[in-house]
Amino acid sequence: MEDYLQGCRAALQESRHLHVVLGNEACDLDSMVSALALAFYLTKTNEAEEVFIPVLNIKRSELPLRGDNVFFLQKIQIPETILIFRDEIDLHALHQAGQLTLILVDHHVLPKSDAALEEAIVEVLDHRPIEQKHCPLCHVSVELVGSCATLVAERILQGAPEILDRQTAALLHGTIILDCVNMDIKIGKATPKDSEYVEKLEALFPDLPKRNDIFDSLQKAKFDVSGLTTEQILRKDQKTIHRQGTKVAISAVYMDLEAFLQRPNLFADLSAFCQAHSYDALVAMTIFFNAHNEPVRQLAIFCPHVALRMMICEVLERSHSPPLKLTPVPNTHPNLQAYLQGNTQVSRKKLLPLLQEALSTYFDSTNIPSGQPETVGVSREQVDKDLDRAGHALISGLSQDEEDPPLPPTPMNSLVDECPLDQGLPKLSAEAVFEKCSQISLSQSTTASLSNK
Repeated sequence: MEDYLQGCRAALQESRHLHVVLGNEACDLDSMVSALALAFYLTKTNEAEEVFIPVLNIKRSELPLRGDNVFFLQKIQIPETILIFRDEIDLHALHQAGQLTLILVDHHVLPKSDAALEEAIVEVLDHRPIEQKHCPLCHVSVELVGSCATLVAERILQGAPEILDRQTAALLHGTIILDCVNMDIKIGKATPKDSEYVEKLEALFPDLPKRNDIFDSLQKAKFDVSGLTTEQILRKDQKTIHRQGTKVAISAVYMDLEAFLQRPNLFADLSAFCQAHSYDALVAMTIFFNAHNEPVRQLAIFCPHVALRMMICEVLERSHSPPLKLTPVPNTHPNLQAYLQGNTQVSRKKLLPLLQEALSTYFDSTNIPSGQPETVGVSREQVDKDLDRAGHALISGLSQDEEDPPLPPTPMNSLVDECPLDQGLPKLSAEAVFEKCSQISLSQSTTASLSNK
C-alpha cells in the first residue's frame, strides 16, 4: 500500500488523464480507508495499467480533526505526507481539460460546489440508500451494510485476493469493526456481510489486532482532543443555525467544561473564532464520562450581544420539553454563561430546536443589527415578556451553513433505537455515539440498582 501511494503522488506530476477515487466530504475513517483500498485494488487489477488515485475530500489542514484517522494511519505506518488531499488537486480544472474520470466511494451525491463534476463520474460504491433524484447516471453499486469498507473488502477478496497485503487488510478490518461498533449484536449496526468479511480478513491474517483492542483504541482516538487548538476543538464536531443574518455555532466539545474554560487565552480565542466565521453566538456543549462511567453534559454560551445571550440562556433555562435541568456554573467572563446540564439525555440534536426558538424570539423582540455587540441594558423581565409573546413556536431555518460549512461531523456508528435498516443507515456524528452510550450506561446503572434492591 505505501509503495502504491508513493506512486500516486508521482502520477500527479505527469500531464495525463487521471482516474480519481473520491471519498465523502466528512472524510471519516470509513470514507478514507474505502478510497485508499478501492483505488489500490483498481490500480492493481486494470489491464491498461492505469493508476487510480485516492483523494481525501478535505483540506490537508483538516486531517488533525479526525483523531481516529490520524491514529490509524500512524498505527498502520502510512505517512500522512504521501496522501493526497482535495486542496492538492484541481478536479475542476482536470474535468474542464477532459482529463478526469471520477469514482465515488462512501457517497453518491456531490455537493452543489462540485455539481460540474457529475459528468466525470463513471462508478459509485456506497452503503447508503440511493437518493433517486440526485444519483449519477453511471454504474451504481449500493448495499445497505454497516461499513463501506465491507463492500471494498468484498470486491478485493472476490476479484483479486492475491493483491491483499497485511497493511490493506488491517485498514479494512479496523474500519469495519469501528463502524459496526465492535460487531455488537445488541446495537445492530453490523449486517451478516460485515461479520463475514471481518472473519475472512482475520482468517487470512491471524495476527490482526483483537477486535476489542482495535475498537477501543480507535474509539478513544476519535474523541481525543489533546493537541488541538481551541478553534480545532470547536470545529471538530460543529453545527450552525442562522436566521436573518444572525449565525449561532453549536459545537460538541469532548472534555470537561472546567478544563475547557482553563485553556490559555480561551476568551481571546473564542472571540477570534466568532469574528473569523461571522458567528454572533457560540454554544459549546461539553460531554464526557466521569470516573464512575456516568455521562456528564455541560453548556457554555459565549456571546457579546447582551440581548441575544440573555434570550438564549432564558430559553434553555425555561425549557420543559425537554427539561435541561440547568445549574449555573460561576465564571468571571462577562460574555459567557456556563451551566451543568442535569438531564444528560438531551443531546445537541434536541438542543437545536430550542436555539431556533431563541433566535425567533430574539428577532421578534429587537431590531439590533447582526454583527454589532449589544451595549444597552436588557432586563430579565423584558426577556420573560418577549418569551411569553413568542410562545414556543419553532421556526424553519436550521441548516448546515453552506457558505462556511462546519468541518463535517463524522458519519460513524449508526446507533439507532429501531431496526438499523428501516430507513437505511443514517450518517451520525460522534455526538450521536455519545448519546447512545449514555443511554446504555444509564440503563445499566438502573438495572444494577434494581438488582441490589
